[in-house]
Amino acid sequence: MKHIFITGISGLLGTNLCHELLDKGYYVTGLVRDKNSYIGNTHENLNLLEGQLFDDFSSLFKTIDVVIHAAAVTNQGLLDYSDYWAINCNATKQLYTTAILCNVERFIFVSSANTLGYGTLKQLGNEKKQANNLFKQSYYAKSKIEAEKYLVRNKYKIETIIVNPTFMLGAYDSKPSSGKIILIGWNKKVVFYPPGGKNFVHVKDVAIGIIKAMNKGVSGEKYLLANKNLSYKTFYKTLNQIVDQNPIMVEIPKSVLVLFGYCGNLLRKIGIKSSLSLINMKILCIENYFSNKKSVKHLNMEYQPIENALNDAVDYFSNPKN
Repeated sequence: MKHIFITGISGLLGTNLCHELLDKGYYVTGLVRDKNSYIGNTHENLNLLEGQLFDDFSSLFKTIDVVIHAAAVTNQGLLDYSDYWAINCNATKQLYTTAILCNVERFIFVSSANTLGYGTLKQLGNEKKQANNLFKQSYYAKSKIEAEKYLVRNKYKIETIIVNPTFMLGAYDSKPSSGKIILIGWNKKVVFYPPGGKNFVHVKDVAIGIIKAMNKGVSGEKYLLANKNLSYKTFYKTLNQIVDQNPIMVEIPKSVLVLFGYCGNLLRKIGIKSSLSLINMKILCIENYFSNKKSVKHLNMEYQPIENALNDAVDYFSNPKN
C-alpha cells in the first residue's frame, strides 16, 4: 500500500484527510510543528513527524509515493504579501522540488476555489475561468495563484494535480477556522449576515476528492471540490433549523460593509493587523458560486448534503475532542 506524506495534518482538512487515508489502508506520515496539536485518531499506520515546512525531507521522500501539500497561511489579517508567499508559494516550490528529486510519484497541491473565476447561480464559476480581479487583490488568493502557475509550468517533471476546495465545514475544526461562520450565528438572538453568498462543501467530501484525484486525476489538471451554492441568508436559515433556534435575521447593507472595509484599510495602513479590509468586505457582497461538474464527471464524486457538514461541525463544537 502507498505511503502518503501530508502537510497541514493537524488542520480541519488535514485531520479528515488523514482519517480517510488510514481507513483505506494507506500509510501516512503527517508533518506537525507539535505532535500535541494533532487531535485526530491515532493509528498504527500513522507517523507524526515534528518539523517545519522548510526542513530537508529528501531522505524521507525516498520512501514516499505521494505528497499532499495541504498546509497554508489563511489568516486574513496579515499585512504583507510576503507573509503569505513564504508558506503558500515558496514552501510549495521547495517541497515540489524535493519530491521531483526523490522520484515521488505524485504531488497533490491543495489550493483554493478563489484562484478560479467565480460566477452567479445562472453562470457558475469553473476550472476554466481565470480568477476575478477582486481575488487577485487578495494576498491569500494571489499567493495560491502564483504557486499554481509554478506547478503547472513544471508538471512534466512529476505527476501534478491541483485541487480547489470551496468553503469547507465539518468536524475537527479545532482553531476554529472556517467554522467561525457557524459560531457567529449559533446561540445568538440576532444574526447579522452579509448580502452575498458562497459555495459550501463538507470537509469529508474534500478529503475523499483528494484521494480520488490522487488515484484518478490527470496530471496538470485542476479539480474544483464544491457542493452547495448558498446565500449567507439561506446558510444561516439552514443553521437555525439544525440547532433549533429562531433569531432575528438582519442583512448588513453593502454600504456598511464597505465603510468597515475602509476603516480596516486605515488600521492596516498604520500597522495594525486586522481581517477587516475593503477587499474582504467586497467579497462578502458577491455571489461567489462554483460548479462541481468536472469532479463529478472525472473523479466520480458524490457530494453529501451540506446539512451533514453543519451537523458534524455543530456536534464537534458541542463536544470537542480534547
